Amino acid sequence: MSSPELSEAEISAVIEMALSDHIAFAEIEAQFGLAEKQVKVLMRENIKPSSYRTWRKRVRDFSDRREHYK
Repeated sequence: MSSPELSEAEISAVIEMALSDHIAFAEIEAQFGLAEKQVKVLMRENIKPSSYRTWRKRVRDFSDRREHYK
């Protein structure tokens, strides 16, 4: 699965969207063409490891509580 080439501004926008509790992975995919796994890789490569772990835990916790969250 190859990911589209993104500019630094687009990477920043994806990170901001992914960190938001109000934007689903489907919306990121529609806008930037990145699947959920690609977003996770992008996040892992572009934010601090501790921030990534905190983000993943939050996404998992919310998805357990909500049917259509990230």
